[in-house]
Amino acid sequence: MSKYAKPLEKLIAEISNLPGIGTKSAQRLAFHILNMEDKEVVQLVNTIVNAKRTMHKCSVCGNLTDTNPCSICSDTRRSDNIICVVEEPKDVAALEKTKEFHGKYHVLNGLISPMDGVGADDINLKSLITRIQANPQVEEIIIATNPNVEGEATAMYIARLIKPSGIKVTRIAHGIPVGGDLEYTDEITLLKAMEGRQEL
Repeated sequence: MSKYAKPLEKLIAEISNLPGIGTKSAQRLAFHILNMEDKEVVQLVNTIVNAKRTMHKCSVCGNLTDTNPCSICSDTRRSDNIICVVEEPKDVAALEKTKEFHGKYHVLNGLISPMDGVGADDINLKSLITRIQANPQVEEIIIATNPNVEGEATAMYIARLIKPSGIKVTRIAHGIPVGGDLEYTDEITLLKAMEGRQEL
């Protein structure tokens, strides 16, 4: 016998389908929603539907946007000489928080993963090559994929693809986070930190 009424069970199930939300969190969120005023629930639902209907991928970089091209691609103050390649739109947001990168982005919307049947044609890679060929000003491609197996494989693939054109291809540094302890750092992170060491 179920411990919740069917509508509540359904709501919990739908919320728990979201990434990073377990059953306990889904229950808390469901009860919170049920305790909200009707107008607040309608506003939440309308906001979700509106975001889903109006957001799309930028035709230039592949980032999520409500305009085309996106605000970053259309910003003339940003450099066209350097493109930072990332996996997902959320990575653009993370890098923008630093306020240090003033170039443009290219969002792959995935990574090469042969184990999952995802190849180079399944991610937003062809448009990167087209973009580079159409813009002789591009001097550097920064690859900022995550330091996991898929991220490394994708970075190596992109580097092999672009290097023959004479464009500089770099990879963001990986290593020990600020405030981290060596004794708790895994071997791969330590290796990357040693490889990426800089002169003081």
